[in-house]
Amino acid sequence: MDLKYEPSTTGVFHYYLPPLDGSRPYKNINDRNDKNYIRDTHEVVVENIRGNESEFTLNVSGFQYYTHNSRCKSFNTDAEVRENYYPESIDVIKRLTGASKVILFDHTIRRHRPEDHEESPEKRQPVVNVHVDQTPDSAVARVYRHIPEEADQLLKHRFQILNLWRPISHDTFDFPLGFIDTRTMNNSDLMPMTYGVKYNPAHKWIYLRGMATDEIVLFKCYDTLQDNNICTFNAHSAFVDPSAPRDSPLRESIELRALVFYV
Repeated sequence: MDLKYEPSTTGVFHYYLPPLDGSRPYKNINDRNDKNYIRDTHEVVVENIRGNESEFTLNVSGFQYYTHNSRCKSFNTDAEVRENYYPESIDVIKRLTGASKVILFDHTIRRHRPEDHEESPEKRQPVVNVHVDQTPDSAVARVYRHIPEEADQLLKHRFQILNLWRPISHDTFDFPLGFIDTRTMNNSDLMPMTYGVKYNPAHKWIYLRGMATDEIVLFKCYDTLQDNNICTFNAHSAFVDPSAPRDSPLRESIELRALVFYV
């Protein structure tokens, strides 16, 4: 049997609980020890949807897988990524969503290095806390931060923040990215202010086992469209897959963050 088609696995996921003293939750993304939330760990089943990817879409489940061969072959420096990977990724997002304007405002390259305990903007490890990347307030603030002269006009129309994620260098069995099908979440699962996620046994976890370098996933951080049939966010986390081959190379991935407008 092809290892990529094993139907499911289990994963230990680190959810959040609010601080017991009622203070505002926070976490410093540059220092994994600088936080005041309580970690709430649960082992859950994670379904491998390889072969059934079309059943999960960006607007319904909050994420969607696609195939895309990148022309960018080197992700060693920020300059290379901005010059070679940004332009094609803007075109990909427009084509997949129908958006009229896409602005990439950030990217992160993550390389799993078990021996490296330092966390900094230059040394990003897989994130193993269940979270949503943007709150509504932070999403709108992003527009004013990056394109202040256009913000008022653009925000009169539908606006999203989307992430585009892909493996680089090799297939990803080590520390894959798991997603909660947003249809199985409630707004009450989100912690105010941070959008850390509280455990709910109804959550259905999904992943694509052994993602290749020509496979991408687009997932939703925020959407202004008010429609009960369209989700506005997605929660996700990296996790240790106990069924991964023992000789799997360590994960290397890149994620882009995009302001997406429909004008």
